[in-house]
Amino acid sequence: MIKKLLKPLNEYKKDAILAPIFVALETIMEVLIPFLMAYLIDNGIDKGDIGEIYKIGAFLAIASIASLVFGIVSGRIASKASAGFGKNLRKSIYYNVQNFSFSNIDKFSTASIVTRHTTDVMNVQMAFQMIIRTAIKSPLLLVFSLIMAFTVSAKISLIFLLMTPFLAVGLYIIATKAHPLFEKTFKIYDDLNERVEENVRGIRVVKSYVTEDKEIKKFNETSNRIFINFSKAEKLVALNSPLMQFTVDVVIVLISLIGGQLIINTSLTTGELTSMISYAMQMLMSLMMLSMVLVMIMISRASAERIVEILDEESDLKDNDNPIYEVKNGDIAFENVSFSYVKDKNKLCLKNVNLSIKTGETIGIIGGTGSAKTTLVQLIPRLYDVTEGQVKVGGIDVRDYDIKALRNQVAMVLQKNVLFSGTIKENLRWGNENATDEELVEACKRAQADEFIMQFPDQYDTYIEQGGTNVSGGQKQRLCIARALLKKPKILILDDSTSAVDTKTDSLIRKAFKEELPNTTKIIIAQRVSSVEDADKIIVLDNGEINGFGTHKELLESNEIYKDVYESQTKGGNTDGE
Repeated sequence: MIKKLLKPLNEYKKDAILAPIFVALETIMEVLIPFLMAYLIDNGIDKGDIGEIYKIGAFLAIASIASLVFGIVSGRIASKASAGFGKNLRKSIYYNVQNFSFSNIDKFSTASIVTRHTTDVMNVQMAFQMIIRTAIKSPLLLVFSLIMAFTVSAKISLIFLLMTPFLAVGLYIIATKAHPLFEKTFKIYDDLNERVEENVRGIRVVKSYVTEDKEIKKFNETSNRIFINFSKAEKLVALNSPLMQFTVDVVIVLISLIGGQLIINTSLTTGELTSMISYAMQMLMSLMMLSMVLVMIMISRASAERIVEILDEESDLKDNDNPIYEVKNGDIAFENVSFSYVKDKNKLCLKNVNLSIKTGETIGIIGGTGSAKTTLVQLIPRLYDVTEGQVKVGGIDVRDYDIKALRNQVAMVLQKNVLFSGTIKENLRWGNENATDEELVEACKRAQADEFIMQFPDQYDTYIEQGGTNVSGGQKQRLCIARALLKKPKILILDDSTSAVDTKTDSLIRKAFKEELPNTTKIIIAQRVSSVEDADKIIVLDNGEINGFGTHKELLESNEIYKDVYESQTKGGNTDGE
């Protein structure tokens, strides 16, 4: 896990090494100061030697300034290393998520991925900064102070050795008890973020159904679970302070008692007793800092494990050793295809599908909810891999293509249309970043989007809010279709992508496809028969199986499901609009 986490540190390796070096120099200066103070008291103040006072005072000033400078430099370098580490760690997570297949994404919720990018990375980043500074300084300060203390008085120094195991055992018990609670809390954070994200995204639905109180109740329940678990963890961690304070008090009392007797017996000087108290404080302070590091590590350990889960996740869709980069045409063939999202042959969504589609054909897909219409088309650009059988494009198994090359030739307008914050032009150029303004307009005309775009004050420079909230559902669909057309694909898939437009606009879009995209294979998933009745062939899906395949006329005569859907829509006076 450590090796995986530290990989993003390579760029800042120099800073990560320099920071502990300057911390060590700072610590050496801090340890020298009590020694110099003792010498100043015994050989300058007690003897009334003003020259010695000035000389040792100068050394003290130099040591103090040097400690300050080394501390500032180490802090700046450590901050740069930790901030860079956090930046690269977020980048590594983000890049790996970009390589995920749909099944990998299904494994983690969106809220969980966001939490790992933000809260978890911040926890690990803070822990890393404390490790390269405080975790280095604490043991060095402890060891150096102990060595100097033994140099001054071995008898008094035994007090530290006796108290240290007591403190270490207490801190270890606190750490082992608190970690599971922090781990549990961060998982609840995922639930909370998911709840907030879902609520904000669907705020219009929440308000239209007047369910604010219900949503607030759900939020409070999740938030209270975080409060309860975090409170338990923090109560355990809070024991660090009284435990440390108790140890400090005991050590100071024992040093004062034993040191006082040694001074009376002339075995110890006043300056030496002062330095022993200073070294005692330094040692106990180092243990206090170490306990703070331990607490941060406890918190960050759970975060680190969650981050590594993302980094270790490998896409289950990979190119073979010699992938094919050219998609010759838009021929599509399904050969004995079966598919399961859970990769269980007993839980198949698609069962023994066989299809043959020629380049340039328009294929409609009709079926009830849950009949696996979307699942079928997602296998074409290899968003998922088949469980059994083969899907071929251009006569070649999709698994033999370079994934990017294949997907560049398959444009898919998903069921859930997504627009990003930015201008209409910027959104359209997701389809082709090098597209000219003329090509943008042409694609929008084919998608019947140009007319409403030109009515906006800023036209193609109109700013689209996040998620496309400032355009209607039908407008969003047409912009997404135009974006797909800019790819100039060999295969175009519309997954119920005209459901929010009126029948006239739907008809115009299909007409444009037929006349202007004759060599592009077009697959249209639709709920209404009118959207697919003029297709070359229509697939009727039922429970993951092909129930019928033929023209509109053939299916009306031979397929009961298609006939029932057609009659229910025509006799029911089906109307659609934006």
